Amino acid sequence: MQRRYLISSLVCAMTTLGLASPAVAQGTYPDHPVKVIVALPAGGSVDMIARVMSERLSSALKQPFVVDNRAGASGQIGVPAVARAPADGYTLMVSPASFLTTNKSIFKTLPYDPEADFVPITKLVNQPMVMVVRDRLKFPTLQAVIAAAKAKPGEITFASSGDGSPQHLAALMFETRTQVNMLHVPYKGGAPAINDLLAGHVNMMFSPMPEALPYLKSGQLHALGIMSDKRASILPGTPTMRENGIEDLTLSAWIGLLAPAKTPQPIVDQLNQAVHAILASDVRTKLVESGMEMAPTTPDELKKTISQEIKIHAELVKKAGLAPQ
Repeated sequence: MQRRYLISSLVCAMTTLGLASPAVAQGTYPDHPVKVIVALPAGGSVDMIARVMSERLSSALKQPFVVDNRAGASGQIGVPAVARAPADGYTLMVSPASFLTTNKSIFKTLPYDPEADFVPITKLVNQPMVMVVRDRLKFPTLQAVIAAAKAKPGEITFASSGDGSPQHLAALMFETRTQVNMLHVPYKGGAPAINDLLAGHVNMMFSPMPEALPYLKSGQLHALGIMSDKRASILPGTPTMRENGIEDLTLSAWIGLLAPAKTPQPIVDQLNQAVHAILASDVRTKLVESGMEMAPTTPDELKKTISQEIKIHAELVKKAGLAPQ
């Protein structure tokens, strides 16, 4: 009797919050901790959003959602682990777009199929990409970077969080649009890439706004241009690429929540509803202040986005003359 009362109370509470679903009403999910795999090191924006969402999901669904960082090989360690996991809703993945889109063009083979091995739950956030440098005297403007890259082809270095990452894709787009050639230095995540930029080991990088923002605020890094149609409210003094004289150079590094293929639809729907409610709550202010844009979607909308961007990024990689590894 007491157990039925507790379950009934939980369902009523969740319904009040708009988070109830058939799976919750049956008391079947979740009934033990949920693992949230992030195929990147701790400290970057993907890890940050994963931890924020996991904390809020733990509170909303009354079971621990635990982040498990499995970094390395541009996602090819952590992402396949999710693909091979049981499709029961107890292993999820918070992933950057690149592991699901660009990787298919960057690598000859992948140990997972971005479209067949996962069921999208929802996009979480968009992250405008911003070009940042450490040495403002050497690179006072974006045009100074272009001039240096043209004067010394292949010598200006840029960091990224790995082959096929949003940082890498942004730089490829920049090279293609400006007809320059720079040297790519990949790292195992955004945090170590920024650390080496701060140390002066590389010249510049395109960074998701949340990862660069603390260093821009402290003056350790300097923003030269944002890959967006309009200036960011949190960086009003940073011009867009168009304002810098470069047309058709926009990119937002989105982050999504996914589960193994064949995860039951009621669980997918329940998680989608829970995340939408969380992104509409007070957490929104915190994420916006960190440089993120809320971007919740339906599962089908995210599925279409992945399919479309696989084709778009394949064409970009081909135009850039980047041979698959």
